[in-house]
Amino acid sequence: MRNTKQILIIICGMLLGVSIYAQQVPMYSQYIMNGFLINPSYAGNDGYTTLNLTAREQWLGIPSSPSTYAVSFQTRWLKNSYIQKSTNVRKEIVKPTRPSRVGLGGYIFNDRNGIIRRTGFSASYAYHIEVGSYGSQLSFGLASTVYQFAIDLDGAIVADIDDEFLNNYDRVVIIPDFNFGLSYTSQNYYLGFSATQLFRGTLTLGNTAKNPRTELGHFFLSGGAKIPLSGNEWVLEPSALVKTSDMILKAAQVDFTTRIYYRQDYWAGISYRTQDAVIMMIGFTYDKFYFAYAFDLALTDIRQHSYGSHELSFAVKFGDNARRYRWLNQY
Repeated sequence: MRNTKQILIIICGMLLGVSIYAQQVPMYSQYIMNGFLINPSYAGNDGYTTLNLTAREQWLGIPSSPSTYAVSFQTRWLKNSYIQKSTNVRKEIVKPTRPSRVGLGGYIFNDRNGIIRRTGFSASYAYHIEVGSYGSQLSFGLASTVYQFAIDLDGAIVADIDDEFLNNYDRVVIIPDFNFGLSYTSQNYYLGFSATQLFRGTLTLGNTAKNPRTELGHFFLSGGAKIPLSGNEWVLEPSALVKTSDMILKAAQVDFTTRIYYRQDYWAGISYRTQDAVIMMIGFTYDKFYFAYAFDLALTDIRQHSYGSHELSFAVKFGDNARRYRWLNQY
């Protein structure tokens, strides 16, 4: 019984520990590929209807290493983007209608870290306000999330499988919560802030009816700029993502990223995640399809036991260019 309690205490400690802060919520190296996964205000911000698939295998080669799979969908609830009107000289003109300000989105995910598994879904509502005359947008988003937090004892070493403490307490918890986000996007730069787990759901293993709310809230601050080079065929995009939680500075982690695009069809980049890894990224587009790959090279001692972390992203966008600001390109 004592050994079992120690195992459960260690698990809970891992959830609250600073050293693996990023694993409390799903980690994405290519957050720029689909910012909607960390900030609900990005739902529908480019006017396209987008389906995105993300698969991440972390620390490949280590048994029961973290893995994340996510499928997301987002769209802008638009009226007819353009209408035709006849003039007195029998010449048809095209006039834009008033665009909708509403964005909708949702995603499902499965995140596994050792014997800990999170499976859930989220539905988002975003409201976009045009700022100025150049298509800049101020966006607000709210997401409702529900996920299952579970302990899979098939991967645990338990001294006594008949332990009363182990068998009489919950190993599966359903957690409803809300996320909030806001962002500003212009032709030359973008900024975003989001907060997750606003209700601080219960993560304690045990009788959840009597437990206080113990889940940490998480915060994401992102920003970047787009710098045209060589006649706009090349674009340089430096960006940063700050991740932290209720522990604030003790749990802070920063991704510094630089990507370069060629004609918006091909890109490559490198990122440094503080106290964790160097990340190399490549991607390309073909028609309405987008493909991207990221490789994380760990800087900690774990690199001696793994083959790095791998992340694949695939997206497909539906909708004509007339439905969006032409300069907006999240990829």
